[in-house]
Amino acid sequence: MDIAEAEVAATGVGTRAVPLGEGEREPHPSDSLRTFGAVVQALREHAGLSRTDLAAVVQYSKHTVESVELGRRMPDQAFVERAEEALGNTGALRRAARHLTRGEVGLAAWFRRWARLEREAVSLCTYECRLVPGLLQSEAYARAVFEGTIPLLTDAQTEAQLSARMERQRMMLERPTVPFSFIVEEYVFRRRFGSAEAMRGLVDHVLERSALRNVTLQVVPLDAGLHACLDGPVRILETPAGQKLGYSEGQENGRLIADRKEMSLLCQRYETLRSQALSPRESRDLLERLRGEL
Repeated sequence: MDIAEAEVAATGVGTRAVPLGEGEREPHPSDSLRTFGAVVQALREHAGLSRTDLAAVVQYSKHTVESVELGRRMPDQAFVERAEEALGNTGALRRAARHLTRGEVGLAAWFRRWARLEREAVSLCTYECRLVPGLLQSEAYARAVFEGTIPLLTDAQTEAQLSARMERQRMMLERPTVPFSFIVEEYVFRRRFGSAEAMRGLVDHVLERSALRNVTLQVVPLDAGLHACLDGPVRILETPAGQKLGYSEGQENGRLIADRKEMSLLCQRYETLRSQALSPRESRDLLERLRGEL
């Protein structure tokens, strides 16, 4: 099963296409829209049709055909059916249309597929060595992260990012039987931002979230030395079908991981680090001491 199949298995048949108006345009095109558009274009060119030719057959404007092919617009059911019939009736467009989704405001393009997968996962594990994990960030901390982004964001973009991050955090409250495991380096919590009050607010927020029955937080202390996860942060989830998937992120990119051998290594590294980190109780004690130092 590849990543695309895993996503279908985890999230169902996808978002149903919604009606498309001649003047409507997707403000945040998704990967699925771009892929669908590329398939339409490839089939059209294989059939020897111009965009004007296809527009006449599907009874939409040439501009609409172009926008769909470029992933700028969500096709409605009528467009899909007419294009399917005009381009060979292979079933490819009907099947692809079932998995179309709109772009998600506030989420980086490379993170959107993982965000969809984690909403349906039966377990999630996160190791972080750069920042407090997004699912544990206080609003003030998240805002500081976004305000420090380069290139600079507009106020509207910052609010969209902040809203998306806070919305993601609701998963831990709305899915109380799904285990969330976090392993975070101690120095992440020691990195200062804002005022002492803001720092205390962050620690309080982390302590509150990690007190949930389905949430486990372990801190890797400064004196823990070198360990197996030094290659960088990683996320691991299990789909309802029992498949393990991973996600790693770097500068302006993210990578979904489905290869079984690679996932086996990531899981081994995570479990080894879990045994080296402080226990959940010791981790809470450490955070409470850090709060007292502020």
